[in-house]
Amino acid sequence: MNRKEYKKTLHQLQIELVKLQNHIIKHNDKILIIFEGRDAGGKDGTIKRITQYLSPRETRTVALGKPSDRDNSSWYFQRYAAHLPSTQEMVLFNRSWYNRAGVERVMGFCTDEQYHEFLETVPDFEQMLIRSGIKLLKYYLDISRDEQKKRLEDREQNPLKQWKSSPIDKAATKYWDEYSLARNIMLARTHHINAPWTVVRADDKQSARINVIKDMLFRLDYKNKNEKLILPDANIVFNYDEGYLQNGMIAP
Repeated sequence: MNRKEYKKTLHQLQIELVKLQNHIIKHNDKILIIFEGRDAGGKDGTIKRITQYLSPRETRTVALGKPSDRDNSSWYFQRYAAHLPSTQEMVLFNRSWYNRAGVERVMGFCTDEQYHEFLETVPDFEQMLIRSGIKLLKYYLDISRDEQKKRLEDREQNPLKQWKSSPIDKAATKYWDEYSLARNIMLARTHHINAPWTVVRADDKQSARINVIKDMLFRLDYKNKNEKLILPDANIVFNYDEGYLQNGMIAP
């Protein structure tokens, strides 16, 4: 879609998000949305469009930094549990406990034992959250190698985006294949019926943002849905399946 169509559709979807938030508040819902993906995958921009017109009292974005010594000596999920939603809240994690299956694994920030323990226990942890009444959505924003390289170079050159650059970013393209393997294992091991992974083809930022919001609205309950508006494009956003690793739907 062109820029004018994008802005119009985004505005309409943001109205639907306000409807959703009103429903969440009225019904004491607890919504947790996880955003994962490669460096420069578009998580920041997508979250910004979702939260732009929502009440800051009932909407929180969580983007945790490097773990402290205390974090490293605690139960792995402990520092994330402190940020889980209470009633009437929607919380968006800009990266999450899945750091252990991605950057920590690739960059050697965790041991093999810690990594395998995570893969074994995270489905049970998420099942506990769901049983407690939390509605959990998990999105993986997937981009191609060329697109990542272009975006990371733009970060370096754009003075308004340099705050996003980090040593981890600089290693992203170098360890592309290692990150691909870690992603594939993570999706296969942690995709389960109660908390499935939704993959987003995010080379086109505008299309990715629009379809993530549509998918959220499609999956969550609220009154007076604009059903025609919120139907996502199945070529852009889709539930993970191993076959998509073979047919190019997920970047190699």
